[in-house]
Amino acid sequence: MNTKLVRRLVVTTVVLLMGAAAWVGYQERLKKQLPTGIVSGNGRIESVQVDVSAKYPGRVLRIFAEEGDLVRQGKVLAQMDTAELEAELARGKAKIAEAQETENQIKAEILEKESNLRYETQEFARNRELFGRRVISREEMEKSQTKRDISQAAVDSVKAKLLVNRRTIEAATADVQNTQVKIVDSTLVSPVNGRVLYRLAQEREVLGAGGKVLTLVNLDDIFMEIFLPSDEAARVDIGAEARIVIDARPEYAARANVTFVSPEAQFTPKQVETRTERDKLMFRVKLRVPHEVILPYIERVKTGVRGVGYVKIDPATPWPERLERRFPEIVADEAAKKAEAEKAAEPPPPAAAPAEAAPVPKPEAEAAPAAKPSI
Repeated sequence: MNTKLVRRLVVTTVVLLMGAAAWVGYQERLKKQLPTGIVSGNGRIESVQVDVSAKYPGRVLRIFAEEGDLVRQGKVLAQMDTAELEAELARGKAKIAEAQETENQIKAEILEKESNLRYETQEFARNRELFGRRVISREEMEKSQTKRDISQAAVDSVKAKLLVNRRTIEAATADVQNTQVKIVDSTLVSPVNGRVLYRLAQEREVLGAGGKVLTLVNLDDIFMEIFLPSDEAARVDIGAEARIVIDARPEYAARANVTFVSPEAQFTPKQVETRTERDKLMFRVKLRVPHEVILPYIERVKTGVRGVGYVKIDPATPWPERLERRFPEIVADEAAKKAEAEKAAEPPPPAAAPAEAAPVPKPEAEAAPAAKPSI
């Protein structure tokens, strides 16, 4: 039995090696068929990872997404506990109300002090006139002047108290606004259209400031990085046309553009296969798929898929027919049905989230036939 097992393993290994050799040969033949103005390199579909984190320390109340879920930008993904913040907000509003009541009392006191000041001012004016006519003594005139000055100081003091109270109201209002911002930030929403890669926290778990709840794959930023030798990389322009062919669907090619060419040479990473030697220095070239091209297919996009990237280094060179075959467009009705199904399956978010989520399905259903983008 051991001999038969060994023979089967040997045969399986030989078949796999022959298949791999055939595939490598096929890829090499395709590369040899390319026009002189087009270069290529192997790579894989990649995307930027985005962390959904708690801005402030607190307890995770609810998480509305699981690993693998496709989420739209603005969708509520998690809710932090805001009980303490709500209490702080109530205290802040009470402090403002108290300060406003104090302000009303101070204003009434100002009116009283100003009335006394007018009386003392008039009294001093009369006494000064009488002193000029030698009707009253200097002492009586100076006494009325002192009373006038004391009333003026009392008015100034109360006005200063009013100014301090207004600064208190401004500080309390700023605290209330800050608390309201914290409450809003306690509702964690998706910053991008993406897919949940990792769920890093659990409900009722306490997180510190910046604690990660979910990690998303940003499907709005899909790209492939290929590596080209210096003689080819030097002829690649930023913004040059490119095509991406994935191994799973070699009959179609996706439109892309060159958005970055590394200014420094580097060794080829181990996870990327190239047609050149492993120890040869290569230049990294980034091919980005436009957002409007990805949008109709966003539910089908998967990162990590390997393929081949093609770059046009001579703008006058036409693309081969096989690199001009676009992915078939998704029917608008199907897109609308999927959007409605996603809307129905979405958990009820807190606060104002339903108002944001309500209009989402309709624009998605209308966007597909209007733009009609194709990869």
